[in-house]
Amino acid sequence: MVDPKDPVAQGLGYVAEAAQADTSKYKTYAAGQACSNCALYGGKAGEAAGPCPLFAGKHVSAKGWCSAYAKKVG
Repeated sequence: MVDPKDPVAQGLGYVAEAAQADTSKYKTYAAGQACSNCALYGGKAGEAAGPCPLFAGKHVSAKGWCSAYAKKVG
């Protein structure tokens, strides 16, 4: 799992719970966004965590969020 204190995670504003996103710093965050519905998320529906190419070899929380969030289409 990605540690939110990891330098890459900090640079992207990653949090394990999307509701904890720093909305004063990351104005693009909107309620309902989470790793599980991000185009970069590689986990399966219903899984608690899954891989993300931004954090090579590590998993992110399905309920997490970072500033690279891109809504999954389809």
